[in-house]
Amino acid sequence: MSQSPRTPRSGLPRGIWALGLVSLFMDISSEMIHALLPAFLVGTLGASVAFVGLVEGLGEGMANIVKLFSGRISDRIGKRKPLALLGYGLGTLSKPIFALATGPYWVLVARLSDRFGKGIRGAPRDALVAALAPEGRRGAAFGLRQSLDNIGAFAGPLLALLFLSLFAGDLRAVFWVAAVPGIGALVVLWLGVAEPDHAPRSEAPQPVWHMPKLPPAFWAVFGFGVIVTLARFSEAFVILRAQDLGLSLLHLPLVLIVMNAGAALSAYPAGVISDRVGRHGLLLAGIAVLVVADALLALASGTTTALVASGIWGLHLGMMSGLLSAEVAATVPDDIRATAFGVFNFGTGIALMLASGIAGVVWEVFGPEATFWLGGGLSLVALALGLGLRRKA
Repeated sequence: MSQSPRTPRSGLPRGIWALGLVSLFMDISSEMIHALLPAFLVGTLGASVAFVGLVEGLGEGMANIVKLFSGRISDRIGKRKPLALLGYGLGTLSKPIFALATGPYWVLVARLSDRFGKGIRGAPRDALVAALAPEGRRGAAFGLRQSLDNIGAFAGPLLALLFLSLFAGDLRAVFWVAAVPGIGALVVLWLGVAEPDHAPRSEAPQPVWHMPKLPPAFWAVFGFGVIVTLARFSEAFVILRAQDLGLSLLHLPLVLIVMNAGAALSAYPAGVISDRVGRHGLLLAGIAVLVVADALLALASGTTTALVASGIWGLHLGMMSGLLSAEVAATVPDDIRATAFGVFNFGTGIALMLASGIAGVVWEVFGPEATFWLGGGLSLVALALGLGLRRKA
């Protein structure tokens, strides 16, 4: 398997950096729109808040289902890059639909296209990261990609606000601009990432919907990831908690900015350290960080504490995402690795939807404090499960 030349500072191939830049550009593109989409749907197109929830729910549900099969298809054809290009291409093509939308259902079509693309690209891209990562540097590779992804996630809303000011509040003009970094992501992926010379290929004769047998080590990581995700419901509840504590509507984007900054700062260092000392202890530390964030959000009495907790929540996200991806990659052979990523992403995606639904009910019945105490309690359950996960990286 050929490797791209390594960069002198990180020791990681250029292909890993390119995949990280692809994630950065696409996240800028997507978040520029996502930050303004509720206001566009309700204020410009006259949609109801319930329709906004429908758009998000259907979009995420579609992405989770597609993730389950895209990895399997990638393993069957023995290729990663074509599916990644298709997924990022669909995400980029959806941006002009947002700008041209004349009614709420056009936005639904665009959002479904965007999420369909996300579902297609995720597992093949992660398998490509695993294939390109040098021996012993897999944690750093996944951590770098995740850090660059999070940089894009907080740069997107900032750029959206900047261009919204420059265009005097014209949301459609901002949506047109958002297509530019999406095109940049496609160019970088096309020119900067080379498919490995001998990409693995599954020769199993079963149809694509027939999943291969995954090893017990994978299912241990899968169960651990699902429990952690159940404890970490949607970031929307962190935003709602900050608003509940008095953060103004104008300043609510600060929550996501701080959160993604924390994730960007923690993902790559956590990956580098994990390559040296192993991932087990760092995964437990990541859960402990979530416990702290939950406790602060439950006890908070002002917006400053809420923003600090948002940053700590982001540190947890950065630490866990790359480490769990590296764990999945380590548990399966090359020829079923994309399938494993697809199954893992599907399971954690469903867990996130379930956790968010439960959190919403608890919030309505018992209040916001109880929601975060529940999250902290589930985090402690995940911590106990992690103590039993003795497999070394």
